[in-house]
Amino acid sequence: MSASDHEPTAAGECTAAVGELELCYETFGAAEAPPVLLVMGLASQMILWDEDFCALLAAEGFRVIRFDNRDVGRSTIMRGSRIPRRWQLLTRDARGAAYSLDEMAADAVGLLDHLGIGAAHIVGASMGGMIAQLIALQQPDRVLSLVSIMSTTGNRRVGRPQPRLALRMLRRPPTDREGYIADQLETYRVIGSSGFDFDEAHRRERAGRCFDRGIHPAGSARQMAAITSAPDRTSMLAQVRVPTTVIHGDADPLVNVSGGRATAAAIPGAKLVILTGMGHDLPRELWPQIIEAIVQNAALAVG
Repeated sequence: MSASDHEPTAAGECTAAVGELELCYETFGAAEAPPVLLVMGLASQMILWDEDFCALLAAEGFRVIRFDNRDVGRSTIMRGSRIPRRWQLLTRDARGAAYSLDEMAADAVGLLDHLGIGAAHIVGASMGGMIAQLIALQQPDRVLSLVSIMSTTGNRRVGRPQPRLALRMLRRPPTDREGYIADQLETYRVIGSSGFDFDEAHRRERAGRCFDRGIHPAGSARQMAAITSAPDRTSMLAQVRVPTTVIHGDADPLVNVSGGRATAAAIPGAKLVILTGMGHDLPRELWPQIIEAIVQNAALAVG
């Protein structure tokens, strides 16, 4: 069954004032339905939560919210903030960070405030998983359930990228539209799920939309500095008390599956779902399993 078979559709892009920032967001599904907040990863715009994925999740009875984190897409770009030097990223020097993952977690909670949402199911991918973990730690009353996808704990011994990818993530992408699209296709051929349909036409179209919505290399570098300067969350994750599911691909070259295993081990009662052949993306063929895991986890929530 495709998303087009379902009623829930996107409400259109909106802007929320969150402190001194403006966050671009979009919702799917009925406004009165239980909310699911989707948090995307490093240098990744909200449209990487595919519209069809969001509609399918909304069809399960949720109000689905996706948004651009600060410094990406159509949310506030932190122009004037320090840009980390490459050596600071490589050495994890905190002096290169203009802001922290904690502040990005506060941004997400601020979006819930704007929407009048007391508590939501939080689902994060990659860096978004780190942010989701921090929301559960810092604002536990705002979290009904937690799903951490292809993410890690901040422990430098787990979730490590393949060496060839570490430097690739520090590259500066082309500034022309076709060059950017080609670079994105190459990236996903390297980090994506090679055992599934690559769907080049869809990826090309989505990369073009990302370019048109705004590409901000300095913002991506600042987000990376927030990741590299973040402390190890392993011991803190023992405090998480909401239903938690950790999803990871066994073929993830960017965040090794050890990161997912460590996350699940650190959170009391967490369920670990390892998806065979999944890399560092969300292949359409695995959406049913991912959505089922989110739905089942949400069903365990109280309130």
